Amino acid sequence: MNFINFVQRQKELHQLFCLGKEVTIQESSLAIRFFQFESGYHSMEETERPNFVDDDNSIIENRSFSYPVFVDKRCKKANSVIILLHGLNERNWNKYLCWAEYLATQTKKPVILFPIAYHINRSPFKWGDPRSMSLLVKRRQQRVGEIHSLCFANVALSERLSEDPTRFYNSGRQTVQDLTDLVRQIKQGKHPLFARDASVDFFAYSIGAFLSEITLMSNPEGLFDQSKLFVFCGGSIFKEMFGESRCIMDKPAYERLLQFYCKDWLSKEHMDHYEELEKTDQTFKAFNAMIVPEIDREKREGFFSNLGNRLSGILLKKDIVMPYEGVEACMGHDMTTRHFALMDFPYDYTHEAPFPTNGRVDSNLLNASFNETFSKAALFLS
Repeated sequence: MNFINFVQRQKELHQLFCLGKEVTIQESSLAIRFFQFESGYHSMEETERPNFVDDDNSIIENRSFSYPVFVDKRCKKANSVIILLHGLNERNWNKYLCWAEYLATQTKKPVILFPIAYHINRSPFKWGDPRSMSLLVKRRQQRVGEIHSLCFANVALSERLSEDPTRFYNSGRQTVQDLTDLVRQIKQGKHPLFARDASVDFFAYSIGAFLSEITLMSNPEGLFDQSKLFVFCGGSIFKEMFGESRCIMDKPAYERLLQFYCKDWLSKEHMDHYEELEKTDQTFKAFNAMIVPEIDREKREGFFSNLGNRLSGILLKKDIVMPYEGVEACMGHDMTTRHFALMDFPYDYTHEAPFPTNGRVDSNLLNASFNETFSKAALFLS
């Protein structure tokens, strides 16, 4: 695997990348192309909401959007593809550009950066804009008090999940359906970049790993029978995730989400309400198996065991959002120790910023850590 100057390359790609603008990457065999996607998903139900932020049906960006693909500029019809899934509450692709380029270069496969519902360019611009969100921060502080973990960057998600925690499920479910529609298009030879029956694998970070696991577990239409999954900083059972962060959501929203899914969602009353879904809907059943360790343990651990060598990943020792123990609770001790490497970078990092380009970390350490991590991912996905 080639060694790259991650710090320098990250800056170069930030300057080059413009959403929706196709470009050829200089001194590279790659181009960045964009493709339009129309989501056909409809929520399982709509509930009455105070609408502090936006009503979901009014968010046009979530239904019609484009996604970028890092692809060899000479490519006509590729026989394989990697889909990269990002973390929770992301508003742009900046962090992932170098990740995608490295994977595309080293594996010789196109890399699709696919946005989760209501994230990146599937959300209104104002949700990530400090000026637009400042009033919402003040209004939330008036209701819930001064909270250290509340800021402009997470107030939109915090408000939305506090209003209606089922948005977490619906966003994930819409993304699973959209991925299914995308992969069906690829497999049927209807995507302009890919040959019929092209193989589809995943590189998944953070909550993207949670979505990938649910997608592979439910396996709509058998489309993911052969898919491989590389997990980075993810893979935890829901109950062991720690979502309170100025980059993700504030404390009241995190506590609301935890209470709702670990208690209310799994209650007999709720399950009785969705009795038919629980019997017939594989995505619903897969989601429920990923909430707490005790429920559907045999089914869940059996699924991961059957994945076998189609699963690999890297976890970080100081990651408190997606801890190693949460992955063990999800997959079991044996599967976790066999298929996951536990790494600890020699600098201050967080789950949200495993490779912080803030100027406070020696660039040589950053470059070495990035290359070690992504060379392992690229080798597995090649």
